[in-house]
Amino acid sequence: MSTQPRILAFGGSLRRESFNHKLVLLAAAGARAAGAEVTVVELRSFELPLFDGDLESAHGLPAGAKRFKQLMKEHQGLLIASPEYNSSISGALKNAIDWASRAEPGEAALAAFSGKVCGLMSASPGALGGLRGLVTTRSILSNIQVLVLPEQVAVSRAHEAFGADGKLTDAKQQAAIERIGARVAEVAKKLAS
Repeated sequence: MSTQPRILAFGGSLRRESFNHKLVLLAAAGARAAGAEVTVVELRSFELPLFDGDLESAHGLPAGAKRFKQLMKEHQGLLIASPEYNSSISGALKNAIDWASRAEPGEAALAAFSGKVCGLMSASPGALGGLRGLVTTRSILSNIQVLVLPEQVAVSRAHEAFGADGKLTDAKQQAAIERIGARVAEVAKKLAS
């Protein structure tokens, strides 16, 4: 009996018309086509305050952090479109990772990350497509026990890369993004069996 993998997909930007949110929707379609159940969320909906150890000590995890972390724990795979801000990861994405990494009483360390498989991608108006930020994102996730797939795509000139239908105008890039989604689904299914 096969198990349908559950994949959580999100972009690391808070901007309403985020190129990275558009990108992760394409990867999510690839994961669904490969048989996964995909939940797409936007980080802005969790209203995460900046991580503050004093806030955590006084009040525990904020409600939004608890919801985000619970979603991560309920999914076996992650699709993350990580924007590049000044050659690195966005503050919003790093903050979400920091909150989700905090162990609550009776919970194993890194419960939201350990054993997950992740596919990375990025989109940027710049010439490198956010590639430099992916290096940092990969390092962070690998160090918190996430299996980050070697395949990744960085879409440059993102302001010109999407058609009116939301798909990438470059068919090869479109296929590569969909393959990342499918690959996360395949690996997550294998790891669960």
